[in-house]
Amino acid sequence: MNADQKVARTHVQLLEGYRFAASFPDTPAAPALTLDEPAPIGGGEGPNPAAVLAAAVGGCLASSLTLCLSKAHLEPDAVNATVTANIARNEAGRFRISGIEVDLSLCIPSTDQARLERCKTLFQDFCIVTESVRHGIPVNVHLSACGEALKRSA
Repeated sequence: MNADQKVARTHVQLLEGYRFAASFPDTPAAPALTLDEPAPIGGGEGPNPAAVLAAAVGGCLASSLTLCLSKAHLEPDAVNATVTANIARNEAGRFRISGIEVDLSLCIPSTDQARLERCKTLFQDFCIVTESVRHGIPVNVHLSACGEALKRSA
């Protein structure tokens, strides 16, 4: 891997039913995140993967906007994102994310309109997650049999 390449790793482990724990080995201080499907499939004890994807898109956009504002010396009092992942059936009848709507709101005490407009035109292009999702991400899946060390504890 060269200096222009990075990785983001997550470990997801089945707890029970459709509830999983997602941990982040590259960020040891980060708490595990509980993922779960809503009822009637799961118990709804955490966000489902579609909601986590929506959070990743919103978090990335809010972070990119905040960075641009900071570099333009426009320190925001607040940056908020409300994200909706729309889920619909595809041609084969399978549920898929059909679109993601993001509403960003920000509070800036003193606004230099020219610098704000520049950030509005730039920030999305620097959002790793949103731009990757927009252009489609190749996903390679490898399935292997479980060894004793990986079996979940009862």
